[in-house]
This record gives sequence, structure tokens and C-alpha cells, in this order.
Amino acid sequence: MGKLPIGIQSFVSLREDGYMYVDKTEYIEKLLNGGKVYFLSRPRRFGKSLFLSTLKAYFEGKKELFSGLKIAEIEKEKADPWEEYPVIHMSFATGNYTDEGELEAKVNNILVDIAKDHGVEDIRENTNGDRLLDILKNIKKKTGKGVVVLIDEYDKPLLDNLNFNEKQEDENRRILKGFFGALKDADEYLKFVFITGVTKFSKVSLFSDLNQLDDISLEEKYSGICGITEEELEHVFSAGILALAERRNLSKEECISKLRRKYDGYHFSEGELSVYNPFSLLNCFAKLDFGNYWFATGTPTFLVQSLMKYGISLQDFTTGINATADDMSDYRVGSESVIPLFYQAGYLSISGYDSEFREYTLSFPNAEVEYGFMHALLPSINARYIGKTGKFNASTITRYILSGDVDSFCGMLKALLASIPYYEGQDPSNEQQWRNIVFAVFTILGQYVHAEVHSSNGRSDCIVETDSLIYIFEFKYNKTADEALRQINEKGYAAAFTASDKKIIKVGANFSSDAGTLDEWKLEESSE
Repeated sequence: MGKLPIGIQSFVSLREDGYMYVDKTEYIEKLLNGGKVYFLSRPRRFGKSLFLSTLKAYFEGKKELFSGLKIAEIEKEKADPWEEYPVIHMSFATGNYTDEGELEAKVNNILVDIAKDHGVEDIRENTNGDRLLDILKNIKKKTGKGVVVLIDEYDKPLLDNLNFNEKQEDENRRILKGFFGALKDADEYLKFVFITGVTKFSKVSLFSDLNQLDDISLEEKYSGICGITEEELEHVFSAGILALAERRNLSKEECISKLRRKYDGYHFSEGELSVYNPFSLLNCFAKLDFGNYWFATGTPTFLVQSLMKYGISLQDFTTGINATADDMSDYRVGSESVIPLFYQAGYLSISGYDSEFREYTLSFPNAEVEYGFMHALLPSINARYIGKTGKFNASTITRYILSGDVDSFCGMLKALLASIPYYEGQDPSNEQQWRNIVFAVFTILGQYVHAEVHSSNGRSDCIVETDSLIYIFEFKYNKTADEALRQINEKGYAAAFTASDKKIIKVGANFSSDAGTLDEWKLEESSE
């Protein structure tokens, strides 16, 4: 297979040390021909840092590293190939920005290092924005060339505090606004600017002051700039596919199909191009196992908190959420619409587009994200019961369902719901949060679950089908289990399964706001 570049974010190291590389250099020429100041939003672990490192090596004229790549052929046609420019590369990807003074110290260190690296004076008594402007001016004067500015993960100081520390978030926003505000007055000193992040925050000077900034996050011609297309997968990783298929006793076609279901499905425009999560794909080939690797790096706490705080329905993540381009690209602090965060963080992706109304449909991109988010959600809510060695875990839940032990399953569900904490300002009788937990529990059953299955007379809350059993679940809120069972029968939810030789079990259950959990459930075997 060759050396897999897991966690490698340096283009120089990747090329010098002989790691496998998916050639993205054709996008450099597209960027140079299209504008001067760019912003790109992509989820974490999608190759943003590596692409910035590639830009750095290109503008520094390290042509030997690009041998055999697409940009090398393009440069041959230029009158002045591999022209070198001074490059400033700053990253906010590392560091903990939840404490007072941390971001200020980070910015100061960045400016000191830039001035030292380029042999120019750093006038430290000025504001950070003025210092940056002076440094850019002096580099241009010294070299006679415009400066290339590359900024990686600009928004981490804000995301670290989102829904957690409003005071520090506001302070960090103030610092970033003053710092990045210098770029609006530095146009004559700049050659090229490329900025990356997870989300596009309003009220940061990057977006309010840089009139020439081009946000390419949803542009079709850049939809493959990060991630791995299926063509790239089969071309670059053909040996990995064969090794994985052999290890898992699959044909090549079956292996690709499973990779597609597991890790593909990310769309970053209304076009058809779909890309795989590169971090998950590389780990899958390294370990020869279809694991949930992206989630091993942790689910952002602010997403779980937002889900609970705003009462978002997890079922909508599966069936689809409508959003405009503005909804998806610009997050306004204080807004109750957190869909931009879920999309830009990679938990939702574009699954449809209505050109007439210019509206996107967003849903889970693939099985890894759907299963992984639900599985991560439960321990985030109450680590005492889920995700450890206790009785609440995916394997135990699945065993109860497979064996037909509904009472034990519902008992576990009752205990879980009773243990849910409430976030500040949240209504403890909120029905949606209970339904989200139940939906998450069913989703971790994997291939056995079908949520909100429609029939001619309506839809049941959940159908679970195993090799020998079919469960039909209906949940009521502040009513009775009898009413839930009656709805299953009156609506004929079991009718679609009467031709099956499997045993049908109807389960009616009721949430009680007074009890704060599932207060009763009743079972009935189908007589239809």
C-alpha cells in the first residue's frame, strides 16, 4: 500500500518521507486565476491544514517537492515558473483558548515569530492589528514582493468557548476582530490570502471588513479541494482496497460499496461530487477494519449542548433539514439556529438541492456519522450509565432486542431517561429531548432499526426488525401505554408485516413529565 499519511499535516514531510499523496495541486492554479483572498470552511480532520501547507511550499518555490504532480505540468507553461514569495503561515489549531490571556499570548507569539523569521522590525507598543500591518509593510519593502498570508483554524478560539464561556468567547472575538482587521488595510502588501476554519462567524473582521474575501466553501469547482473522491480512492488506494477486501472476506465491489456507505457522502455544493472522510478512510486501510475513526477524536461538546438546549429533533437529521446557503455559511452568536454548526462541523451534509428556491436539504452523510453521533451523544448526556462497562451500552441494548427481552430494554431506557441532566434555561418537561434519546438508543442498534416508518394510515415511531422478530414501537407523552398500543392497532402499523413469518411484538409506552422518565410500557403480540 505504501506509507499512509495518518495525521501528517506537513506537505514537506509527506513528500520527503515518501507518504502516499492524493494530488490536490490543480486547485492551486484555480485559486490563482480566481482571486486573491479566500475563505474555506470544512469539518475537522478533512485536510485543511495539509492544503495550507501545500500552498506554503508552492509559494516558497519548493518545486522539487511537486515533481510528478499536476501543478508541475502547469508551471512548465509559465514564463516565470516557481516564482517565490514571502509566506506568513499562522495556525490557531493548537492551544486552549478558554482561559483569560491565552489568545492574547498566542497572537503575540505569532507576531514575534513572524518578525523574527522575516528579519523585520516588530513594533510591539502598537495594537496587535497595527503590529501585523507594520510587519506586512516591512516585508513588502524588504523583498519587493507581496506577502502570502495563510491562516489555519482561525475560529478555534471561538469554538473552544461556544455555549460554554460567553465572556471569554466575546473577549476572544474582540481580539480576533482587532487582529484580522489589519488585513483590510494591507491590500497593497498582499499577494495571496487563504483562511480556513470550521465555521464562518459573523462579527469578526475577517468577514465584515474584507470586502474582497471570496468564500469558496459552497462553490462547486472547489467541492473536491479537501476529502477523497471515489476516483481518487480507486486510483491511489487500489492496493488498500484489495487488502481490506481480503481481510474482511469481501469482493472488491463489496468492499468499495461498504466503504461508500461508511465514509462517503459528503457534498460541499449542489453538484454531484461526493467525497470520503480522509481521516476515516486512511485509518480503515491502516487497521483493515471498518471502524468509527472520526469519532475517536471526540464529539464537540458544544454540539451536544446545542442539541439539548434548542430541542432539535434527531430524526430530522435522518429525514432531512432544509436550509439556505446563508443558513449554512454564517453563524450568528445568539441565534437559535445551530444548523450551520452541525453542517460545518461535518455532522450534516448536502443531500439535495432545490434550484428554484435555492434551498439545500441536509442530513447525515454516512453510517459512520449517524451511528457515531448517536453513540457519542449518550455518554455525553450521562457517562455514569453509557459508554463504560455498565449495563447501558450498545452491545447490551442489542442483546436485549435480539433476544426479545423488551422489559429489560424498557427498564434500561427508563433509567437512562430519568438520569438526563437539564441545561440552563431548558424546560425539564421538553418532550423533544426524550424523543432524541430514544431515537439515539434505537439508532445504535445499527442495521436492525428503521425509525418513523410510514404506513398508509400514518407512521409509527420506530420499527426494529431482527432475524426472527419485528418490533413496532409507539411512544406517547403524558398519556398512557394503552393509548399507544391502541394507535398501533387502529392505524394498522403491523399490516405491512403480516406476510412475514417473524413474530410481531407491539410496544406501547408513555413518557411522563411528572416522573421525568418512561413511566409505563405494555406489550402485545400481533393477531393480524
